[in-house]
Amino acid sequence: MPLSAGLAAGLLVATLLSASIGAYDIPLGDVLASLRHRAGLGGAALERVPESVLWDVRLPRVVLALLVGAALGCAGTLMQGVFGNPLAEPGVIGVSSGAAVGAAGAIALGLDAFGNWTVTLCAFTAGLLTVSVVYLLSRADGRTEVVTLILTGIAVNAFAGALIGLFIFFADSAELSQITFWQLGSLAQATWPKVLAVLPCAVAGLLLAPRYARRMDLLALGERPARHLGVHVERLRLAVVVLVALLTAAAVAVAGVIGFVGLVVPHVLRMAAGPGHRFLIPAGAAGGALVLVVADLAARTVARPAELPLGVLTALVGSPFFFWLLRRTRRRQGGWA
Repeated sequence: MPLSAGLAAGLLVATLLSASIGAYDIPLGDVLASLRHRAGLGGAALERVPESVLWDVRLPRVVLALLVGAALGCAGTLMQGVFGNPLAEPGVIGVSSGAAVGAAGAIALGLDAFGNWTVTLCAFTAGLLTVSVVYLLSRADGRTEVVTLILTGIAVNAFAGALIGLFIFFADSAELSQITFWQLGSLAQATWPKVLAVLPCAVAGLLLAPRYARRMDLLALGERPARHLGVHVERLRLAVVVLVALLTAAAVAVAGVIGFVGLVVPHVLRMAAGPGHRFLIPAGAAGGALVLVVADLAARTVARPAELPLGVLTALVGSPFFFWLLRRTRRRQGGWA
């Protein structure tokens, strides 16, 4: 309970600070007054410029960070639970690299069938298709073995990397800049329409995920005991993989490739609160949202007026931290096996 309260409080504080701080600072009291005014709870409207900055620029970005972070955190928790492996993350099944192929292909080939939404839609579609390919290739005799699924994901990720390399090779300078910017991950292009685009997938995934908590707890006992206790393991894995693909593809499509959120956040929460998924799944979503809001705030304020790529920042902080976790766990437990 203290951890849940800490996550909720941290999320509230980080959200308000992120709405207040930026290239154009808005006092926190003014942010609260404007929020209350729009909600019909008193307060007062701001002057034209701060009101526009807050509602047209700052808040869409903060809300998008909350949704993307929650989706990645929840997807990472589901992946680690269903694979029984604390090193699993959504990228293992190829959704991130598949989305990157879709985005890079749309940019390099100059596709514009859906206007400004073309890259986003291509990324989302390619991410889901890649997961479908990985899942179908890893099935044999009506079963999907975890090791086969992970190895297939590694092979498909490598193939996707080669495709991205080809697109980059044939791209001109402008297209190369767009592809690179997208791969580095960013929320700089956040708008309310983008928030509405990711909202249905994120909300659906976040609401459905807790339904599988009990079955994932039973699966943690092992496949055979879980089957004896009434869990249809194949059906559970398929459902969870679909949820992970939905959450991750939606997040990557609007924000680019942002690594380590889905890997580190569930791992840290599991170390702090144990392996129960009834807590881990919602906490993973809240923790992912908190991390991404803080990371985005740092990305646009640390090197003002320049903005650091969000995916680079999460990797810079996440990889040394995860290496420390690995060393700590190995020292305490003697390894993962």
